[in-house]
Amino acid sequence: MNRNTVVSVLLLCAALASVVVGVVHLIRRDRAALVAQFAAERTAQVEAAAREVADSLDDAADDLRFAGELLSRPGSVNEHRRELLALLEVVGQFKAIVVLDAEGEPRFTVLDRRAGPAVTRGAVGTSLTEMAHAALTGVPGDILTTPPVAAAPGNWFRIFATAYAPSEDGPGGALAVLVDTESFFAPLKLIATDSEVRLLLLGAHGLPTPASAPSLIEGVQRADAVPDQVPAFALLVRRMREGGHGTLLLPENEAMLLGLGAADAMAAFQSIPMRGGPYWSVALLASSDELRAHERGIILRVALGASLVAFFLVVFGAYVIIASRRAVALRESRRHADQLAHLHEKTQKILDHIPTGVLALSAGGHVTAVNQALRARLPPTAVGASLRESFPNAPAAVVDRLASLVADACAAQRVLSLHEPLPLFGEEGQYRIHAVPLERHDAEVRVLLVVEDLSDVRALESQLLRAEKLATVGILAAGIAHEIGTPLGVVRGRAEYVAGKLGAGHPQAAGIQVIVEQIDRVSRTIRELLDFSRVQPVAVRGVALGALLEGARELLHGEAERRKVRLEVEVSEGLPLLLADPDQLQQVVLNLALNACDACEPGGTVRLAAHVEAPGEPGAWSGVRMTVRDDGCGIPPESLHRVFDPFFTTKKRGQGTGLGLAVVAQIVRNHGGRIELESEPGQGTCVTLWWPTPPAPSEERHAV
Repeated sequence: MNRNTVVSVLLLCAALASVVVGVVHLIRRDRAALVAQFAAERTAQVEAAAREVADSLDDAADDLRFAGELLSRPGSVNEHRRELLALLEVVGQFKAIVVLDAEGEPRFTVLDRRAGPAVTRGAVGTSLTEMAHAALTGVPGDILTTPPVAAAPGNWFRIFATAYAPSEDGPGGALAVLVDTESFFAPLKLIATDSEVRLLLLGAHGLPTPASAPSLIEGVQRADAVPDQVPAFALLVRRMREGGHGTLLLPENEAMLLGLGAADAMAAFQSIPMRGGPYWSVALLASSDELRAHERGIILRVALGASLVAFFLVVFGAYVIIASRRAVALRESRRHADQLAHLHEKTQKILDHIPTGVLALSAGGHVTAVNQALRARLPPTAVGASLRESFPNAPAAVVDRLASLVADACAAQRVLSLHEPLPLFGEEGQYRIHAVPLERHDAEVRVLLVVEDLSDVRALESQLLRAEKLATVGILAAGIAHEIGTPLGVVRGRAEYVAGKLGAGHPQAAGIQVIVEQIDRVSRTIRELLDFSRVQPVAVRGVALGALLEGARELLHGEAERRKVRLEVEVSEGLPLLLADPDQLQQVVLNLALNACDACEPGGTVRLAAHVEAPGEPGAWSGVRMTVRDDGCGIPPESLHRVFDPFFTTKKRGQGTGLGLAVVAQIVRNHGGRIELESEPGQGTCVTLWWPTPPAPSEERHAV
């Protein structure tokens, strides 16, 4: 085949393709215009009828609220009965009214004389009372409705109920009205007079009403039972129940099942809301036989031209089909890839922004993913490593427990948890760990290890426990001070009186002096309890720490000599003033120094020191560091975390109350400081106080 023939064939194919595309485009455009016009006409009909029905429902709701307003006004039962009888005369759709008070007790019942006993008596009265009870729990003015009342004839009777709020003099309560709703929906019947049009009206509870076409009522039942048989119609019913509006095209097979003929059907649907109450939903379904007839005429007009190029269309169509299938497959693959990438990104973001640590393990036990909360606490090489390599600071026994938890969860195919103190990251912490097995077919992510750090929660629990202890101490101290303080004062006064009468040389004088000393000791204990339980106001000002430490050494000089302990003070030059209450700061120094003296053997040393601490890095502590160090017996490791608890002491019985260090810690915290304790049995103890200093004056103030 020469070049010209090839070019001719190509041009012919191009021309044929242009003709086919043009014809198809015209057919589609004409059909789309007809479908749009058809849908617009049906939508306009439905919207107009729905507006009329909504107005009727709103009027009924307003009449019901008006009845509630009448009942909330002051008046006797007979007056209210007459008012509601007048309302029944005016509103012909209202057949019976039941009124309850705010306690749910019946006040009275009003019946329309024009309604028969089958409408207003028997089970209908029970339904009215039940709905009024249900309205009592709602918001005054909101309307509750029921499906058609089965006990009333005609399937058009429904019950509307609402609660009414009490006025200044009138009571509150609820009322329920039996309403004949057939006249409300009369405009809908007018738009469904065409033989090719079917009406579907769903009530406030999503069920078809008697105004609906029987074939559509059966279709709703089929859509609820087996939605796969009529998926488009099931979608229409679902959107109507959701209160939506618009149009929907039903395929031919579903239209035939719904009795709409062998053609596609157009459904125009609209919700009918009731002000302050529920909503109904209406749909108008019409066959598209007219559209199909028009399409047949267009197809016939182009059939002659299509037959002349049938052979070329077959050849060219085969090529187009193959190419189209490949394009569809490629687009579908790309869509799936984009969707997977989007889901992966979304999942990663969710995992990275939750505060709980999540770690993914493969079937071989290697880490495949770590979220942000856990990534900062693991080595940079954790992804791809084993559990033991990912937790290098955890003991081998702890890692083995994690591996055993993962294996047991995979074997049992359920979530297993571990909740106990574990040194996962080098130090003891409270953790709750969950092993979550996933699907077996994904070997890369076989199980998730969820690590919840509960250390902060346990710290808060400890603070709450301490607050409870402080409250207990306050109550105990107040009781002791009230019940014991006064008798002790009387006893001490009498003992001093007897000692004065007997004289110093009397054989019982020493015993009486012991009584006075022990009473003073009890009084000091009571004062310590009161000082610890009461929050002392802090009147801070600049305090020279060097002078305060020297004064403390003078005060403790006699006590140190009595115990044969050397007391040393070291203060660095240029020490700034401290922001503190002088008396409370002195109390802190004296308590720590006395504790240090008590811990030392004769010949021991207690050293008080103070230095300026400059911040070594951004965010570090800056201020004055004061230390009280001794070379005494030290504190056992198991008691280090309890020394600041109230009533805990390592001294012998009768030598301490266990409140000294608790008071010290409380004073330091109230001043915004920090206290640390280091001790080793047999080597001594060092208490470090970090105390804030006044802020430096601004450059402008210094210049002035």
